[in-house]
Amino acid sequence: MTHLLYKLFLKNRSPQSPDGRTAYGKLSGAVGIFCNIILFAAKLTAGLLSGSVAITADAVNNLSDASSSIISLLGFKLASRPADPEHPYGHGRYEYLSALFISIIIILIGFELLKSGIDKIIHPEDVEFNLVFAGILVFSILVKLWMMLFNKKTGRLINSQTLIATATDSRNDVIATFAVLAASIISYFADIQLDGYMGVAVSLFILYSGVMLIRDTLDPLLGKAPDSALVEEIRKTILSYPGVISAHDLMVHDYGPGRQFASVHVEMSADADVIESHDVLDNIERDFLQNMGIHMVVHYDPISTSDSFTCEIRKWLSEQIKTIDERLTIHDLRVVHGITHTNVIFDCVAPYGINIEDGILKNKIDTLVKSKYPDCNTVITIDRSFATIAD
Repeated sequence: MTHLLYKLFLKNRSPQSPDGRTAYGKLSGAVGIFCNIILFAAKLTAGLLSGSVAITADAVNNLSDASSSIISLLGFKLASRPADPEHPYGHGRYEYLSALFISIIIILIGFELLKSGIDKIIHPEDVEFNLVFAGILVFSILVKLWMMLFNKKTGRLINSQTLIATATDSRNDVIATFAVLAASIISYFADIQLDGYMGVAVSLFILYSGVMLIRDTLDPLLGKAPDSALVEEIRKTILSYPGVISAHDLMVHDYGPGRQFASVHVEMSADADVIESHDVLDNIERDFLQNMGIHMVVHYDPISTSDSFTCEIRKWLSEQIKTIDERLTIHDLRVVHGITHTNVIFDCVAPYGINIEDGILKNKIDTLVKSKYPDCNTVITIDRSFATIAD
């Protein structure tokens, strides 16, 4: 069914292209609206006729899901708007905002179900049950199960947090409707009123899912660190270019799916032809944009590779600094020789959460250097890493 919908409405569009990605998102929103309205009408009828607060609440849940699909549809529409003078990085974060709104709706639904369940526990009422109502609930479970798989597949295909949130909502609906069905069957045959208790249990699960979704959708808006797999791919790609010695100070800014901007420092030999080195850096920037869709800015860090002392102390210090803390790294090391002393200038990347103050850390490193090179003075800049990229 999923592939049929793709074929009918997307006409082999690439999910990686901006237009194709928007088309996939709009299709998911339209499918959600259509399915949820049908389920709302069927479950509302069953809930009103049976007197079940759980079934009625589940019907209202489907109506809110239709609203969520409208928000999702609107989010993809707004996110696809091109960049303008006021928003030069585009409007991609509208998609994150739509996912946030859907998460909030999920939490509101959870609270309403919780109130209805508690009220039903305090004021229990008999719930009518028959095969027609059971059939409606089974049908709802099957539809929602397919919607979960459809949105999950589409969300992963286009890397959409909005559709992942929608898939999670559909999963919650499967669990909620199954719980309502199980409670109705048990209540009917065992003469035990479980409708209210099951409503409370389902509502608590929905509330938990909503909170987790809000956390996941807030992360990119607050500037979450880039995925480690992406960082590693960037590192390996940069190091594959001729003349590149190492890379550091990587920063990735996320302005919405498919709208990433990054900057990185690349060390190359200071003895190489500067025009050739600059050409390599231009190739890196161009290739990242073409192959990964990342607007990359590369900063050139020339380092000495012909001075034997510089090479020696760089290698030695890179290893020995880990005796202070194994997470520490250095870069941009250069040596300035003088008559009475030698300055060793470099940056030290200290991880967040390290329990050493910057001043104390500098003293420890200086002591370490002087233990082997007593005539050297250190000039250290303590740096912070915005993305963990290993040399």
